[in-house]
Amino acid sequence: MRRLALIISYVFIFSLFSVIGIRIYYLNGIDKDYYTKRLENKQNKIITLSSAPRGRILDCNGNILVDNIGVKTIVYTKISGIEVEDELEIANKLADLISLDYKKSIRELKDYYIAKNNEQTKQLITQEEYEALQNRKLNSDDIYNLKLERITDEMLNSLDDKQKLAAHIYSLMNNGYKYEVKTIKAQATEEEYAKVMESNIKGVTGSISWERTYPYDDVLKTIFGSVSSSDEGIPKEKKEEYLNKGYSLNDRVGTSYLEEEYEEYLKGTKATYKVNDDNTLTLLTPEKRGNDVILSIDINLQMEVEKILEEKILLAKKQKNTEYYNHAYAIISDPNDGSILAFAGKRLDENTSFFSNIYTNIITSSYTMGSVVKGASQSVGYQNNLIDTSSSMIDSCVKLYLVPQKCSFKSLGRINDITALKWSSNYYQFITAIKSTGKKYYYNMKLDATLEDFKRYRDTFASFGLGVLTDIDLPQEKPGLQGTKIADDLLLNLAIGQYDTYTPIEIVQYINTIATSGKRISLRLMKKIVDSDNNILLENTGNVLNTVDLSIEYFDRIKEGFRQVIDGGTGAGYTDLSYNPAGKTGTSESFYDSDNDNVVDVKTISMSYAMFAPVDNPKYSLVVISPHVSHTNGKSEYISYINKHISKEVSKILFEKY
Repeated sequence: MRRLALIISYVFIFSLFSVIGIRIYYLNGIDKDYYTKRLENKQNKIITLSSAPRGRILDCNGNILVDNIGVKTIVYTKISGIEVEDELEIANKLADLISLDYKKSIRELKDYYIAKNNEQTKQLITQEEYEALQNRKLNSDDIYNLKLERITDEMLNSLDDKQKLAAHIYSLMNNGYKYEVKTIKAQATEEEYAKVMESNIKGVTGSISWERTYPYDDVLKTIFGSVSSSDEGIPKEKKEEYLNKGYSLNDRVGTSYLEEEYEEYLKGTKATYKVNDDNTLTLLTPEKRGNDVILSIDINLQMEVEKILEEKILLAKKQKNTEYYNHAYAIISDPNDGSILAFAGKRLDENTSFFSNIYTNIITSSYTMGSVVKGASQSVGYQNNLIDTSSSMIDSCVKLYLVPQKCSFKSLGRINDITALKWSSNYYQFITAIKSTGKKYYYNMKLDATLEDFKRYRDTFASFGLGVLTDIDLPQEKPGLQGTKIADDLLLNLAIGQYDTYTPIEIVQYINTIATSGKRISLRLMKKIVDSDNNILLENTGNVLNTVDLSIEYFDRIKEGFRQVIDGGTGAGYTDLSYNPAGKTGTSESFYDSDNDNVVDVKTISMSYAMFAPVDNPKYSLVVISPHVSHTNGKSEYISYINKHISKEVSKILFEKY
């Protein structure tokens, strides 16, 4: 037993010294510069006040989309050696001069009550507990927590409204590290600001902080992203990362989408001041605005596309079978470098004529897309030598064992690989999928599809951008959903876009990959980032993620099939032929939760369309998606051609105005 106890002691001592060693390593290595800088600033009484203006966000033509507006801010800097009584006095003085909209906190009130009534609250601790403190059975934190537990509602009710406000101010003054500047009130009124400055309260001063302003109101606002408030500061999950970069805990940072993605460029440099002995400030270095992010978005095109979406959604709602239809997407891109020119998503609010912007759904919501993905499906056949481009077949139906007959939307007659795309033959893709398993089709056959058969399709689809992240410069992107069940009929469904789901942005990358004959390029909203002298710091040059393993000969056949889709095929009339377009339509079976009980109860029909033009030298790509545009519950089988109306008008303004 003694030997065991000795071993345990050695292990404990070793572990303790290991922890201490690791901490010393961090202090002297990773965190050394950070803490050295903090110590130097504290010793020399150097501070920064409030926030610096962030860089602007502009469209491709120089129109300002996100800017800054200066707001008067009241801040507090803790003076070395200041007593609790002094800070209580400061908090109470400020409570007389400013108003704050805040959420009352019991903990704040208790902290304030203890600070204000220190002698009285000592009576809340028993003699035995004080003895335990002296004997080190309790520590000072334990004693403080006991005080907190024993403060009654009656005690707190003795505080008037002014004291409750002072309690909140006192909490703000002591939040975070002692040496940091604390924001007491942002957006102070002119009167409040003047009164505080005139009062010359110890440690309290004013500065200009910066808030984001949006000249185009809500257009793309959610995609621009959010910036934390001074109260929120650095997100907890990124504390170490930002502190090691020299940030302060209460620094405002981008917390979502473009503001987060380009934080290191957008952040400004705060002014630094020296605190003089008389508590006045001397400016050492002025603040500097962050760098400007210039987007590939054309804001005028964006607004025109949004207007078309709203008009066509309202038009469709007047047609049959559109009870469950309420939103659509339209995204325009340059296939050559993945630039996004317009990024629109609109949803009609229930029982109103008002619309909500659903931009983020473009990268987070996924749908069954249907035959629009057949360019990737056809590639599986080409890659595995399953398609003879010199032969043709009669469009028909496939019947597998224990599976209902599966056919094209109508009998299409004799087809080859190109006309199979033109007329969107399901049968052609079914036969290819069956061949991909190493079998030859016969009536009522057992396919015995395996996970490897599904993987073969999914790997090729992924090389086009389907079912994977597109690397768009928006941090919260999500991939579509992959079906988990393995079954013979589901392999056939996968081949025609009726199984896995994909996001609208994945369809954009997919059609761009076809347009560039196999280059899967990262999608970007950022065109370039420039400094105050207009020097380019970062530029989108079109990052190629991968190249599809398919020869130009086969890509040319896919493009020709897609060209014929619009020239007399299933996409006739979707885009004017004068633009020399190529594209693919898709119709899919979807499901809808009609009563919001988290159970899908209505089978619906969704529509998709993806195109690029000109086919021989692509300049633009366009994706239009309309989920739940019809349903099969009613007597009518009518399907609104909403995508045709949207794409026709968007194509017109795109190619004739921009």
